[in-house]
Amino acid sequence: MFSSKKKNAGHEPMAIHEDEVPEAEAAPVTDGQPAPAAATDPAVEPAVAEESAPSPNPLAADLATAKDRYARLMADFDNFRKRQVREREEIVKRANEALILELLHPIDHLDFALTSATNPADPFVTGVRMVADQIHAALAKFDAKPEDAVGQPFDPGRHEALNETPSDVVPAGHVSLQLRKGWSLAGRFIRPAQVMISSGPATPPSAPAGEPTAGGTPN
Repeated sequence: MFSSKKKNAGHEPMAIHEDEVPEAEAAPVTDGQPAPAAATDPAVEPAVAEESAPSPNPLAADLATAKDRYARLMADFDNFRKRQVREREEIVKRANEALILELLHPIDHLDFALTSATNPADPFVTGVRMVADQIHAALAKFDAKPEDAVGQPFDPGRHEALNETPSDVVPAGHVSLQLRKGWSLAGRFIRPAQVMISSGPATPPSAPAGEPTAGGTPN
């Protein structure tokens, strides 16, 4: 009787130990390491990423292209408008070029008469000067101005050379005398000046052979 109680008493603790084993320890063990967690399928992740990426909006691209084209057209139109304004101003300034050219001949005669007058205080000379000054003032309102060429380097685009003369004052290749004034209209030459060009100082004639030179002895 006592032996059976002892046997039962010895088996009861074992039964209690087996019933109290936690569920975490019941997980299968492989080579002393815990079983790996369930691996995710790599083929699924890129598919999910591709589906989540936003697709390009064709309307936004078309809008950006239209805005760029509009900006370029507006810049071209602005440049065209400014060019038209400049050309219109030039046309207005030079609209009377033919008339001004015809008036330059009487102005030349008036200026020549004034420079040739022997008595500047003569009333007739004074009247001629007043008329010449009025014509010059009227031409200046249309941006027509005379150009003085004396002493300037010869420029075929502005000067009409009639002859070449020696000069001890004006360097060679420069205008030594102006016979007719040149004129410009709105900054552009409409008539060249008639001028004489300096050839430099006149060279003294060479002494004939056998005659003494200055500061020298006869040969």
